[in-house]
Amino acid sequence: MITTDSHPTRSAEAMHMPTRNRGPQEPHKPRVLVVDDEDDLLELVRYNLAKDGYDVECVGSGEQALRSARTSPPTLIVLDLMLPAVDGLEVCRRLKADPKTRDILIVMLTAKGEEADMVAGLERGADDYISKPFSPRVLSARVRALLRRDEARRLEDQETTIDVHELSIHPGRHEATLAGRLLDLTYTEFALLTFLARRPGWAFSRAQIVDAVKGADYPVTERSVDVQVAGLRRKLGDCGHYVETVRGVGYRLRK
Repeated sequence: MITTDSHPTRSAEAMHMPTRNRGPQEPHKPRVLVVDDEDDLLELVRYNLAKDGYDVECVGSGEQALRSARTSPPTLIVLDLMLPAVDGLEVCRRLKADPKTRDILIVMLTAKGEEADMVAGLERGADDYISKPFSPRVLSARVRALLRRDEARRLEDQETTIDVHELSIHPGRHEATLAGRLLDLTYTEFALLTFLARRPGWAFSRAQIVDAVKGADYPVTERSVDVQVAGLRRKLGDCGHYVETVRGVGYRLRK
C-alpha cells in the first residue's frame, strides 16, 4: 500500500514497454532502475521519477534487476525488499559485491518498516531505505537528496587523499587501502571511514555521523550506526581497534 499522486492510467502491456524498447539516453539524465513485483507501484514510481527528469527503467524481479544493472549500470536503484525468487536483500548483496556495480546507489523499500529489515538492508550495503506505505513525493525527495550528496562528495573529494596510520583513503576513486591492501567496503562503510579519518581523535555522536554520511534529518536508529561500525571493524581486521567507541558519545578514529 502506498499513498497516491494523480497520474495517467496505463494498460499492463503499455506499462512495461518502456523497460524493453527505449531510445538513446540523454547523457545528463541520471538513470534510475525501479524494482518491484507490483505493476501499480512500478508505474506510480516511474511516473513521478520521470516527471523529475530521470531516465527510468522498471523491472519486476530480482533476476531482471541483476541483469539490467550488470548490462547497463544505473546511477541509482529503488529496490523492493520482498521480491519472488531472488529477494531485494540478495540483489543488494550481489550488486555491492561486484566491482562493476558496487558504487550504484540503492534505496531499499521495506514493507513493514521494522528495524530488522532496515538493519539487514544496511548490512548488505543499501544507502537509504523507505518504509511502505510511502508518498511518491517523499521518495522523489530522498532520491534527489541522495544523488545530490553523492555528486557533491565526488566533486569535493576528487583530488584528495587521506592518510591515517596504515590507512590511505582516496574519496574521489572511492578506494581505501590498509597497508597497501584494498579494502572491500560498502558505500556507507566507506563514507563512515572517510568522515572519521578527516578528523582523527575527534569524537562524534551517532547523530553527527548520520548527518555527515546520510544527510541531516535522516530517519535512522542508533542501532544502524552500530551495525555499520561493526562491519567496518570486521573489514579492518587486526586494525579494527582504530575505530574506538567513546562511551556516552559515539565513535572516533584513533589519532
